[in-house]
Formats: sequence, structure tokens, C-alpha cells
Amino acid sequence: MWALKFYNCEHCGSDFVSHTALKYHLRLKHLGKVHCEECGQEVLREKLEDHSKSVHDRSIVETHNLNWENLEDRSIKHVATKISKTHRMCSEYFGTVHSQEIPEIQEHHFIANKRAQMSTGFSPHNMLECKSPQELERFADENIRPASGPLSAACVAEIGAFTELIQGCFPAPASRVIQGGSYTKGTDTQGCSEVDIVLFSDVFANVNNCKKQLREGLDVLRKNLKQTSRGNRIIMKKRTSLSLRFNFLCIESLHSHSFEIMAYYDVLGPAPSKDLKLHLYRKLYLCNDIEEAQLCALALLPYQVDFVKASIVRVKELIRLMTHWFKTSFAKPTEKNKFRRLPSSYAVELLSIYIWELAGKPLLFSLVQGMRAVLKLLVRYAEIDIVWHRHYHSKFPIFVKVKQKHTRPFILDPVNPTVNVCDTCNAWDEVARVARCSLCQPLFSGVRAKPPWLFTDNW
Repeated sequence: MWALKFYNCEHCGSDFVSHTALKYHLRLKHLGKVHCEECGQEVLREKLEDHSKSVHDRSIVETHNLNWENLEDRSIKHVATKISKTHRMCSEYFGTVHSQEIPEIQEHHFIANKRAQMSTGFSPHNMLECKSPQELERFADENIRPASGPLSAACVAEIGAFTELIQGCFPAPASRVIQGGSYTKGTDTQGCSEVDIVLFSDVFANVNNCKKQLREGLDVLRKNLKQTSRGNRIIMKKRTSLSLRFNFLCIESLHSHSFEIMAYYDVLGPAPSKDLKLHLYRKLYLCNDIEEAQLCALALLPYQVDFVKASIVRVKELIRLMTHWFKTSFAKPTEKNKFRRLPSSYAVELLSIYIWELAGKPLLFSLVQGMRAVLKLLVRYAEIDIVWHRHYHSKFPIFVKVKQKHTRPFILDPVNPTVNVCDTCNAWDEVARVARCSLCQPLFSGVRAKPPWLFTDNW
């Protein structure tokens, strides 16, 4: 079979089937244009100076004209957009993973011994007590893998009907509904099933309009859901400014799903062009408002789901095991470290996929070997540097700038070149300690790397 060769545009990442088509594209789209050093936008060479004056000089003037009363809040929001980390003992922001240690020790006396005492907390009958790969498989069947067969089919029908109910109870008509979370990706476990619902509506004219109406709309949705026949199976959680969260008891209340409902206007649409996606990336990169960035990024949810969902069944089994490990191996937060945040479920999914790709994407592999590889990588968290290029080109200016400024651990969202998914965690040192302790448990006792996992011998 002949392999189809693609010619790639280094300016925007578009692919073409012939050199002639690429040359035509370059003349039409990029001839005479240069990238602005400030924002990465392409502008005509002769208009670069006018662009800089009209766009960036105005931004500088607006920055200098900030009110003193709002300066601290604005600074915190800007830092949170870029870093989004806090200390484990308070809500103060810090610059990098490593820069947190000095103030934690000086101000909170959070020394290494205290971190060690408050990090590890293996639950009774933990899967790490299994003594063989066969025993781990049995444990996973009984305690981790979600139900299959008729119960699974009934659950799918229940969630589908409930999603339609949510759409009907929302006060604004939805032009499109997308679904995410571990349940949709196929990485859910028996005790942890997440369902994210995003309602796109044309009533939201822009981001400011959406932020004003969203809280009221979610309050109405909450009230309407509680008044339905399924209302007695809904357990509401604490509200956030952008979403409604609750647990929904499913299939005669045998298990529950964790729902998060969000709404926005459809920035990309169901079939966006490459140019439209690149425009969204630039908007996210330049955005200094946390909530606006979160709302705009909702349009990328289907691509995040597809990235994880495309993994083979065995990789999803590995993801389930690592999710269970995070749930059952750490001590519960106390008053002293109540702001501790472990890696997100999305970060766990991406780490597992990356390890599988390092092993050469085997169709069948030992789950013990896969878990051992992920845990050994977590011990070396400061060396984690993971990037995919399926949605943006390696020479895309925004990616280049983010890559140059990044701190480790670094896992760039495969569908959003502006987000390091590791930034939501502020306890990587605790993760490394628990991973190190786990590797000493019976499950990994005497286990040595076998092909295709030999690369872990150097870790």
C-alpha cells in the first residue's frame, strides 16, 4: 500500500497533499506576513508597527492606569492564569513547584518529616498487597472495573435519559451538548465515575454576557432538577462560580455518578477550521481572566475526550489502576495541609498514555509492569517533560513560547498548548514519596522490568 506524503506549512501547521498546494497556500495566506513577537499573531510586515501601537501600547497604558485598590486582585488573577498553584497550608500563590518549599518551612514549619507523616496512608486491603499479576487482575475485577453486561447497558440508558433531562431543565435552549469526564472516556472505576456536561447556547452573546447570566441559569437548573421525578436521587454539592455539581444515584441507587454542568456559547462549533482553533489558542494565551479562560477552553473538551478515548482497552485498565492508587494510597488532608491538591484525573490519564507510548504501544502488556513504570516516573517527577503535537505544530509561536518558559513537571495538554496540566498539583514531593513507598509493597517485590519496559531500568 502506498503511503500518502503530506507537505506541512511551518507557519500554521496545515497539511497539504502536494508541494504545489503548499506553495499556493503560502502565497495566499502568509506571503508578506510576519509573526508579532508580543502575541504571535500574523500581520503584514508593513503594518507590524501600526499593530504594535494599536494593540500592545494600549495594553501597556491600561496596565499603568490600574486602580491601586484592584492591583493586588489583578496580580493574583494573572499569576493564577499562568501557574494556578497554592501552598498546602494557605491559599497564597507561589511561582514554581520548587519555590514553595522555602516559605512552607519558614512560615508554616512544614518540614520534610511532617510532609512524610501526612502523605502516605495506604487503605486496608490495598491492591499493593497483591502478590502476583494474577492476584492483581482478580482484585481489579472485584473492586475497580465498572460493571458490564445488562447492568452496564442499563446505566448507559439511565445517563442518556438524565442528560436529556438536564438539557430540558436548563432555562436557555442548547444548540449543542457535549459530554466529558471519566465515564465518557471509558476510564471510570466502580467508585469513581465523573460526567461533565457542557451546554452550548446561542443566548450567550459573549463571555461577559455569559458570566452575568450563567449563575442565574445554573440556579434555575438546580431548582428544576430537584422538582423532577429524579430529584430525590440528586445530592447537590458546593456551587462554583461557573458550574453546578452534584451526585446522581443511578440504577436503583446502587451506585452514583459525579456530575458537573457548565454552559457557554459555541466558540468553535462542531467542525472548526484550523485557523479558528489557532485563533482560540491565541485568545487563551493572551487571556488574563481565569474564568474567561476556563469558559473558552470548554470548546476543547471533545478533543480531550477523543485523545483519551482512542487508547486501547489495556491502557484504560492501567489508568483505572492508577486512579485507584491515588484514591487509596494517600493520607486524608488535615487542617495543616488542607489546601493540598494531588494531580487531576486528566493528568493521571495522560501520564499512563505517555508511559504506554514509551513502551512502543504494545497491544497486550502486564499491568504490574505498567504500574511500576508510572510509579517510577512519579518518583522522578522533576524530570517529567511531556508534549504531543497532534493538534498544534512544534513551530507554532504560542507553543514555542510556552515551552521556553515551562517549569517541570510539565505535561502540556495535547489539545491546548497554553495549559500545563501538572500546574493544578501543589504536592508533587508527596506524590513522589508515596510512589517510592508503593514500589516497596508486596505487589512489586522482586519485580524486574521485562520487554518492552526495559527503559525503566535507568530510572
